[in-house]
Amino acid sequence: MSATPEFRPLAVVTGASSGIGYELACECARHGFDLVIAADRPMQEAADELRALGAEVQTVQVDLATLEGVRALCEAIENRQVAALLANAGHGLGEAFLDQDFLAAKHVVDTNIIGTLYLIHMLGNHMRKHDRGRILITGSVAGFKPGTFQAVYNGTKAFIDSFSWALREELRGTGITVTCLMPGVTDTDFFERAGITDTKLGASENKMDPAKVAKIGFDAMMNGEGDVITGWKNKLETALASVTPAGRLAHKHRKTTAPGSASKH
Repeated sequence: MSATPEFRPLAVVTGASSGIGYELACECARHGFDLVIAADRPMQEAADELRALGAEVQTVQVDLATLEGVRALCEAIENRQVAALLANAGHGLGEAFLDQDFLAAKHVVDTNIIGTLYLIHMLGNHMRKHDRGRILITGSVAGFKPGTFQAVYNGTKAFIDSFSWALREELRGTGITVTCLMPGVTDTDFFERAGITDTKLGASENKMDPAKVAKIGFDAMMNGEGDVITGWKNKLETALASVTPAGRLAHKHRKTTAPGSASKH
């Protein structure tokens, strides 16, 4: 008689083509999860590397800013029980709000908030039927301060940070945990995609390693923690932000995110 195949729980990771999302998927693969990974870009290379870690991997290339994209991801999952949802998809946009293309700004909101909420609503209800599951939502320390020249992005992360805690409380006493990962400046393609490589923030050499950020977030999710801020400097900044007037925070933020600030002294 052949041995019973080892049971491997299923993790769904969004924004998994690179950066923190890819590293979160790696953590899942190393810890015995099979994967459904989703992003709006090709993921073949990422999938091959994840399979080399022992996971079965299904890729779903969709735009998670749309309800149709979220539904397509859920249809690809079919009726499989999702043990962990790592809702990481998101992006930013530089320049002053009135100078931004409005549809581009809307896409940030639709990706970071609407698509994230819809996916959590869909898979969260599936988890609730089994009274079991882990949800990791990637927020940001950016949600603690007004984001001059990143007003839309920081606003979406303020929403996500707050939403995560509210959802966690609503699910208190159930078998479902909610964790909010709040990274600071991390070495990913976020800055290039947001068009802010010419800012002090984008040009900073003090970015965190996305693999380290992902490990911190994954461990927090597995431990059922409510939130985790990566890096002691980020923890200090968020503590100070809670007692600093918003106007002062906004003024300070512009010094690092104003277009061309990387070349200013």
